[in-house]
Amino acid sequence: MTPSDRPFPWVGLITLAIAIFVLVTSEFLPTGLLPVMASDLAVTESQIGLLITIFAGTVVVATAPLAALTRHYSRKSLLLVVLAIFSLANVLAAIAPSYEMLVGARVLGGLAHGLFWAVAGAYAAHLVPRHQLARAVAVTSAGGTTAFVLGVPLGTALGFALGWRAAFGVIAALVIVIGVLVIFFLPAVDHRVSLATGEIRLPVHRDPTMPSVLFVCLLVVIIITGHNVFYTYIAPYVLDTAGFPPESLSVLLFLYGGAGAIGLVLAGVVGGRYPRGGLYGMLATVMLAVSVLALFAGVPLVVVFAFVIWGAAFGGLPALLQTRLLQVASPNVRDVGAALLTTSFNIGIGGGAAIGAGLFAFSGTTWLPWVEAGALGLAIVALLIMESRRRARGVPLTTRPIKVVEAESP
Repeated sequence: MTPSDRPFPWVGLITLAIAIFVLVTSEFLPTGLLPVMASDLAVTESQIGLLITIFAGTVVVATAPLAALTRHYSRKSLLLVVLAIFSLANVLAAIAPSYEMLVGARVLGGLAHGLFWAVAGAYAAHLVPRHQLARAVAVTSAGGTTAFVLGVPLGTALGFALGWRAAFGVIAALVIVIGVLVIFFLPAVDHRVSLATGEIRLPVHRDPTMPSVLFVCLLVVIIITGHNVFYTYIAPYVLDTAGFPPESLSVLLFLYGGAGAIGLVLAGVVGGRYPRGGLYGMLATVMLAVSVLALFAGVPLVVVFAFVIWGAAFGGLPALLQTRLLQVASPNVRDVGAALLTTSFNIGIGGGAAIGAGLFAFSGTTWLPWVEAGALGLAIVALLIMESRRRARGVPLTTRPIKVVEAESP
């Protein structure tokens, strides 16, 4: 049976989505538990906030090297090992007697999290044929979207009700349950590309598709940095610049997250049929939405409408970018490409928040939406330039294996 003849692997992809949901929830759990964690450990709230930075920094530094070191191991077995380590990291966080031990637990969690994404990010490409990639990535990406809409709020509520340590303990237990689901419901895949007699395998840095992979990663850095410049400080924009009452903030964020889920569904539909047009369209829509937020901050109805459009358009972008990377990468570099993509997302998250902090201290939220709009415009221009260069060179979009045949001796 060829990949095109196989039924769509819903069960395996949903298993991956559940795993992503729990791991992303754990990554951002401290954001909702800052006060109780700081009080219990006798540190400042900013020190607890640094746990997010430490986690993301670990992912940035370690993901690509770990992915390269483990690229020859079974994907399913490696996923199980990573989940076991991540569960241990959350157990250590739950029992940490000091802030220093909690930092160590977050570093261990970051190592496991980065390698998890290197494996899980490319897993969908091993389960489905190319024309189903956008649909498969949309299914797995739903786990991350749901984590922001439901996971982090539920984890926060649990932490306030039973204590922050209980919240991390529950995460650890859920990861073990996910490991069991992976054993029974996630199909094993052969991620290795077989070579015929006389063929040699290219090293990753010489793979012809690596420039395209790196370009997609550059796009991610530009887009995610611009987004986090503004979104990190969305609360002061809503409350101070737009003048909404405090109780409206959670409603707007829920609308944003719900719209993001709709955007993810659209990415699965549009991305499969119109991969280039879908990406251009969502980038342009986000650019327009944040420009409206900058221009009409004093008009509540316009702000609400723009929030929904912003959430819907941006909600589909990560899935489209991941699909794009899996389409341009040869099977030889998909796992390394997924690791680099994870690194790029975390650079954008941390870098955007840092740039936003400087701008916010200087001028409040005035320039933040314009910076995001400018970043999205830069991404569109970069895409247009790359597409024109690709057409000029006659380079097709490919996912075929890259093989080199040794010349025979004379």
